[in-house]
Amino acid sequence: MRGTRFAALSAFVAVAEHGSFTRAATQLGVSTGSLSHTIRELEENLGVRLLNRTTRSVAPTEAGERMLARLRPLLDEFEAAIDSVNAFRERPAGQLRITVPPPVATFVLAPLLPRFPAQYPEIILDVSVDPALTDIVAGRYDAGIERNGEGSQAPGP
Repeated sequence: MRGTRFAALSAFVAVAEHGSFTRAATQLGVSTGSLSHTIRELEENLGVRLLNRTTRSVAPTEAGERMLARLRPLLDEFEAAIDSVNAFRERPAGQLRITVPPPVATFVLAPLLPRFPAQYPEIILDVSVDPALTDIVAGRYDAGIERNGEGSQAPGP
């Protein structure tokens, strides 16, 4: 399974870089025994020893060094990809498509629209003004507002 192999390779890199199962386990948030088992399974699956272990140290074998040299840039790129997506959490971005009837556009949206780009510069707002009911799913809208009396009813007094 790909996810399991990725986790095992990440574990290998952590152990090799820390030179310690204990420090790597702490960084990864797993037990030392579990980490040791993961590395043993990885080595068995690959059919090659990746780490030399002594009572005092852990160091990559020649095969481990070669794998580490190839994995470091990949894991750095993976982290950079995650970081690039995390930027979207800080501020909303993208396209927002909504559909509204003319009265809502005139009396609700019109007063708000001038402030919207200043508050959300990364959002491209696409407003469709249509007096007919619109199927927001079929029209690929993010949201829609309908006039009272059409479609679902607003609660009465």
